[in-house]
Amino acid sequence: MPFDVGAVGPDPCGDVRMVRQQISLGLSLGTWLCGVWAAAIGCGLPVQEARAAENGTGFYLLGSRGPLAAAVPPQGVFFQNDLYVFHADRSSSRTLPVHGNLATDFRSSAYIDLPTFLWSTPLTVGGARLAFSATIPFGGPDVSASAVVGPYSSSTSDSAFTIGDPVFSGMLGWESGRFRATGIVSVNTPVGDYRKGALANISFNRWATDVSGAVTWLDTERGLDLSGVIGVTFNGENPATDYRTGTELHLEWAASQYLSKDFSIGIVGYHYQQISGDSGSGAVLGDFKGRVTALGGTAGYNFQIGKAPVSTRIKVYREFAVENRVPGGTTGFLTVSLPLWVPQPSSTQH
Repeated sequence: MPFDVGAVGPDPCGDVRMVRQQISLGLSLGTWLCGVWAAAIGCGLPVQEARAAENGTGFYLLGSRGPLAAAVPPQGVFFQNDLYVFHADRSSSRTLPVHGNLATDFRSSAYIDLPTFLWSTPLTVGGARLAFSATIPFGGPDVSASAVVGPYSSSTSDSAFTIGDPVFSGMLGWESGRFRATGIVSVNTPVGDYRKGALANISFNRWATDVSGAVTWLDTERGLDLSGVIGVTFNGENPATDYRTGTELHLEWAASQYLSKDFSIGIVGYHYQQISGDSGSGAVLGDFKGRVTALGGTAGYNFQIGKAPVSTRIKVYREFAVENRVPGGTTGFLTVSLPLWVPQPSSTQH
């Protein structure tokens, strides 16, 4: 995590109402981090992907943000569903720490669903709208390794379909002309289904907090959206493995152009880097600092079901410059968001 929330109101190109809730889930004071909100072989929201730190995975879901990253929804209650898919198309010969095991020739894929509910309150703080979100990931990874030190020996594989750690977020969003900015705090709550010693988990089994900020420059006349996100993740210790993942830095960016009032395309990317090493008695590989960069494309389409505006977006990323993570990763997101309740203009509070 960590909501693709745009706004309920005119489309950037003119006359379509749309909702975008970027929960760039499981994440945050704000919208979002669906990974956060959870994701990948060992993640839990907004979840995230598979590769550096313990399990080669971080709590923040890389790539969960995108166009309109700093947009804050108007007062109301919103729902967003993110289907997250990750696949490593070649195995890693590097030894990785995976839930108390040491795995080599490691290969993984993950399919995680990240339903998120967001409440945009009528309250403002310093001119910024206050909003809260909650994400509960479910799904699971499919993992194989040719050598493991731990409960398994020699070649083995593991898969799971279960519930991950809930992610709770809060956010403050400012808007002035073409510029939008948000401050987001997300907390991973370690109450999901965690299987000690298993290769495949979506729960992190540790407290973690992500603090991030996002900015968006939106030119509604040209239909151009430029967005960026920077954040830092602070991790607690996994008591089952005595492993504390180091502090993690993540950057995301997006440039999107509306070709019509309903359809947009763009480019997206992210960079992840550990800025402090792993620690604890379970960190037998030492600091094990990870890093990865990814570039990709995105397309969005807005439509209505009855009077309800619906926003959809697909994002696909290809990773490179990978260090201490599963190599050759391809990440995909399919996002659908819509309002559940929005007050009538006459009853809206400012």
